[in-house]
Amino acid sequence: MRIEDVHQILVVGGGTMGLEIGFQAANHGYRVAIQDVSPEAREAAPGRLRAYGESQVRAGALDPVGLERTLAAISVAADPATAAAEADLVHECVIEDPDLKGQVLGQLNALCPPRTVFATNTSMLLPSMFAEATGRPDRLAAMHFHIPVWSANVVDVMPHAGSTAETLELLIAYAHSIGQIPIRLKRESVGYVFNSVYSAMNSASLALVANGVASFQDVDRAWMGIMKMPLGPFGMLDDVGLDTVWHITNYWAERLDDPQTRRNAALLRTLVDAGRLGVKSGAGFYDYPDPAYADPGFVAGA
Repeated sequence: MRIEDVHQILVVGGGTMGLEIGFQAANHGYRVAIQDVSPEAREAAPGRLRAYGESQVRAGALDPVGLERTLAAISVAADPATAAAEADLVHECVIEDPDLKGQVLGQLNALCPPRTVFATNTSMLLPSMFAEATGRPDRLAAMHFHIPVWSANVVDVMPHAGSTAETLELLIAYAHSIGQIPIRLKRESVGYVFNSVYSAMNSASLALVANGVASFQDVDRAWMGIMKMPLGPFGMLDDVGLDTVWHITNYWAERLDDPQTRRNAALLRTLVDAGRLGVKSGAGFYDYPDPAYADPGFVAGA
């Protein structure tokens, strides 16, 4: 399949990443269906999509007519069969569980046309972990986005040993078509490119707090004060979503049986259990919409 043949995009998973990918694709001329098993996620999706667009209108990156055109190109579906029937490309954006990813894509294999290419957005897993379970390993590769998709517009495109060259080239071309800078990985590597660096920073930051060395606020102050960044590691974790971060951290804690990673996961679990999932829930390490780190006096400790 050529990029000219790609018209209909299916996004599976209506969380932050799935919605942002869907919005970006629709904003670049594709028809998009977003499918999620959660009624709550489906109900919230239209409002969240409009909020993304309105923020871009305020920033001058999108005009009101373009916003309405983009939103009109997106549908939200409960039934995977309906959403998959005409899909040319699938973005899988479910939680970081290789068994679940394989199960979801395996179900879609029976529902999608033979031409459909599967792209997994896993941030720390490898596509080879569930490639065979998808039923079409030759048409599977990782396509890992960063948030916000429209401004942090770099995407890792990573094949596994069974991915065809045609699949990889199609995803590279598609990335260009939706305003992304594709990073072509030559082989599988946990963490991809940016996340290999970013996850090391997150692990170190979580360990400082989990081990009682420093408060999360002071970790962010150190980062913001030295790097002159508008937010620090814990503000960034809130943006990602603490449930997602916990799933990733807990998976590797179990897999590696590492005591420090277990302590990091336990710290995150206390927040997730309290419903503090980050920006999307209104509270994480910080409270939103006015997090403490946005105060002009935060870094100075005022």
